[in-house]
Amino acid sequence: MTDGRPLIGVSTYLEAGARWGVWELEAALLPAGYPRLVQEAGGLAALLPPDAPERAAAAVARLDGLVIAGGPDVEPVRYGADRDPRTGPPARERDAWELALIEAALAARLPLLGICRGMQLLNVALGGTLTQHVDGHAEVVGVFGRHPVKPVPGTRYAGIVAEETAVPTYHHQAVDRLGAGLLPCAHATDGTVEAIELPAAAGWVLGVQWHPEMGEDVRVMRALVEAATTAL
Repeated sequence: MTDGRPLIGVSTYLEAGARWGVWELEAALLPAGYPRLVQEAGGLAALLPPDAPERAAAAVARLDGLVIAGGPDVEPVRYGADRDPRTGPPARERDAWELALIEAALAARLPLLGICRGMQLLNVALGGTLTQHVDGHAEVVGVFGRHPVKPVPGTRYAGIVAEETAVPTYHHQAVDRLGAGLLPCAHATDGTVEAIELPAAAGWVLGVQWHPEMGEDVRVMRALVEAATTAL
């Protein structure tokens, strides 16, 4: 913890050809909504660009909590599937780094929140699979939509957000077979699993399929920050 606030690491993109000012260079990128949400929830944000997977445990050891951010599709080979034509190009360096971060966080019982791709990677890290295409959750390319999500009574997520809530959403893939120990804790109206969690005995671990950083509801991130503070 720094300055009384827990340090929350957030994974990032590594993109070629990013442009700002007079520059066009490779850059470590993250939509500003992620660090802002961490800050609004009472934490300090630290960005974690892709690195060698063997360094993940050392990175996790310096953090009080971890967020795995949204982003490109997980490469299907990671969960033993053939590529659907609608699945995006692989992001192998990021897959390897974020899976290593998740495994290190689980081993260290570090509070962990997966957002969109981060939730999918959490499921894959624990042996689950993904549905490579669902309709109706990303209706306009490059535009976040909204749809209702209903919590499962008695789950950690229901303890954070008890009521059905409209959430910012943009995804075309979803959890299929749940990974070991994971429980569904929220669903969309079409039955899509919209949040997953591990039982409390495994530590504070939650994944949400939507993008809280694109909305104004800080409850999920605040719960992570509180868990990170309590774990110190």
